[in-house]
Amino acid sequence: MSSFSRASTLLLMVTLGGAIACNAGDNPMTAIPNPAVDAPIATSKTQQTAVVAGGCFWGIQAVFEHVKGVVNATSGYSGGAANAAEYELVSTGETGHAESVKITYDPSQITYGQLLRVFFSVAHDPTQLNRQGPDSGTQYRSVVFYSNDEQKRIAEAYIVQLDKARVFPHPIVTQVVPLKTFYPAEAYHQDYAANHPNNPYIVYNDAPKVAHLHQEFPELYTGK
Repeated sequence: MSSFSRASTLLLMVTLGGAIACNAGDNPMTAIPNPAVDAPIATSKTQQTAVVAGGCFWGIQAVFEHVKGVVNATSGYSGGAANAAEYELVSTGETGHAESVKITYDPSQITYGQLLRVFFSVAHDPTQLNRQGPDSGTQYRSVVFYSNDEQKRIAEAYIVQLDKARVFPHPIVTQVVPLKTFYPAEAYHQDYAANHPNNPYIVYNDAPKVAHLHQEFPELYTGK
């Protein structure tokens, strides 16, 4: 779906109270191995953040809101300037942003590598370049935005591991780039799947991701 048609569909959804929007597209929902390189479980409760992008942020947020150890997941924009971090502008694909999710988590409950395992496995298809299913444009690209050298090391090593093991039928195209700034998205985008569970798009695209998380990673799933 083009940026223009996606924005138009969202407007129709708001106007008509129905309609499908924010198509995240096909997702392989592939169970993948644990990362060989990972951070150790922390010995005390604290909070750290991870930022990832992989298509429409509604689905990514919905998945991570059900992951054990995740304190909060926020939809937003990364990779572009502050004055263009608005949905209508980002949807043009010309601002440099990617629709992203900021994950705040407790590293004594879950590691950064385990978050990436969920990201690559059930949240999106890391082999699609600048798109997820029918959504195309750089704003839908697959990205790990790292905030320190440890996150960079873990993400890069995991991608090499998965490609070497040929877990996916095509090479992973996920970018691993430094996080500059994360800009939270507009209020109506936050918790969209939870607030609109009967929306046809959510039912068809995002609910199955959460169900697959429960199926493949019962030890990581939480029903909150």
